[in-house]
Amino acid sequence: MTFEKVAKIIADFKEIDVSEITMQTTLNKDLGLDSLDTVELIMSFESEFGITLEPDASLQTIGDVVSMIDKETKK
Repeated sequence: MTFEKVAKIIADFKEIDVSEITMQTTLNKDLGLDSLDTVELIMSFESEFGITLEPDASLQTIGDVVSMIDKETKK
């Protein structure tokens, strides 16, 4: 469920088909996101899931993002 929400937010943000996004999709290399894009997406995730996220360099893939969100929503 988290993955589906994350994928939809990213697909809308990048104006791509949601089917292009997998857990292994990288934020920088595959999606071409820069640091500002990442901050904007983090804010969207925080709003969608009602959490606060602390982005760091470990966020490389969609799977990393999903894991971070799942960890925060279980607190």
